[in-house]
Amino acid sequence: MKSNSGRSLSQPSFAMQIVLYQPRIPPNTGSVARLCAATDTVLNLVGPLGFSLDDKHLKRAGLDYWSHVQVRTWDNWDDFIHKLPENSRLIMTSARKGISYPKHCYKPNDHLVFGPETWGLPDSIIDQGNTLIRIPIWGQVRSLNLANAVAIVLYEGYRQMGKLS
Repeated sequence: MKSNSGRSLSQPSFAMQIVLYQPRIPPNTGSVARLCAATDTVLNLVGPLGFSLDDKHLKRAGLDYWSHVQVRTWDNWDDFIHKLPENSRLIMTSARKGISYPKHCYKPNDHLVFGPETWGLPDSIIDQGNTLIRIPIWGQVRSLNLANAVAIVLYEGYRQMGKLS
């Protein structure tokens, strides 16, 4: 696993970044890491994490792709937010609030921020974002699996930017 903890958040010109705020479930984070390897997308893990980066379930979900993931770890939100480049946009996510995710106009400098599986992003974090988006849910569930939600939003962003071919 490549880690650039504490470095600036510069990125390739075409890429968005994924931000997992205080993730709690290792297999979900591992699945998101695998997605990031598949799309060459930077993965930011903002602590405190609910597990160790050495967790066997985390590594198993990411399979043998960890060497292809650029993971940046941050002790807390303040450490992360103070390293953002000026042109970055924070796109916050919620299970119930915000505009429907396809209505957002994605750009390469977007940081897609997802909250912990058990409680989501706190209002104090959401308030620091540029846009709040949601994935519509009309069935009898509280929310989607974190890894599934990240995949849906990330691929929509890349679709809008013409990166899917």
